[in-house]
Amino acid sequence: MSTLVRPAVMMAFSQYYALTKPRVIQLIVFCALIGMVLAVPGVPSWREMGVVASACLGIWLVAGAAAAFNCIIEKSIDAKMKRTAWRPTAKGELGDRQTLLFSATLCAVGSGLLYFAVNPLTMWLTFATFIGYAVIYTLILKPLTPQNIVIGGASGAMPPVLGWAAMAGNVGPEALILFLIIFLWTPPHFWALALYRVEDYRKSGLPMLPVTHGNEFTRLMVLLYTFILLAACLLPFIYGMSSWLYLGAAVLLNAGFILHAWWLWRDYSDLLARKTFRFSLIHLSLLFAALLIDHYVS
Repeated sequence: MSTLVRPAVMMAFSQYYALTKPRVIQLIVFCALIGMVLAVPGVPSWREMGVVASACLGIWLVAGAAAAFNCIIEKSIDAKMKRTAWRPTAKGELGDRQTLLFSATLCAVGSGLLYFAVNPLTMWLTFATFIGYAVIYTLILKPLTPQNIVIGGASGAMPPVLGWAAMAGNVGPEALILFLIIFLWTPPHFWALALYRVEDYRKSGLPMLPVTHGNEFTRLMVLLYTFILLAACLLPFIYGMSSWLYLGAAVLLNAGFILHAWWLWRDYSDLLARKTFRFSLIHLSLLFAALLIDHYVS
């Protein structure tokens, strides 16, 4: 490969890779992996490890397809927002046809992998999640209602359900508890971001809560949701999925989230909103990591 062709190939790869929203996908696959591990008593066998690998790759591909499709739909909105103006579709570096073909290819390959290497239930649940995010949330809910992230959060909460279905072949109550935790985590997480990005959302025309109901109301909703989230995060212990180790981590992490939300409610600043958003990512990651560790040591 010539020295001129190599940079062009690397540039194209980076552009298509950016369409998949890799940082978001990493968290999705991690949460799905937790669902897989919790569905298997003890250490997975080599055969089960093969299913885990196939499921993680399949979910990554379909989630990446949904992210790429989202980039097509929102390219004009993305171009108006500092947070997303760099995306290849927003900058016009990749056209709709290229992106749609890329999205369809990822979805087809990922769905086929899930169907044949994992099980049909996981494939259909993952495809339904694709439709929920890429079509119902992006096309219908997001531009119509300030409750978009609450209702649309159901799609984002599906990864542990997909992971559980991949290994157990069903959707048990444990998977639904994990779903509920992410479902209730999503609004305070996303509204913290929307608070310090409010001008971007105002310019885009999207009816995000800080735009439609104001800063103070949104801060109150963030605080109230952290209390509801605390109750949901206690359910794995109450149901018997985990031991005292997880309970201790859940209490500490939720106390930290509530404290950030309390500070945000009492004395707002963009810096504090940013810190609350970042802590929410730490909260979910460590919470699920605690579930994983507890599963093997308890």
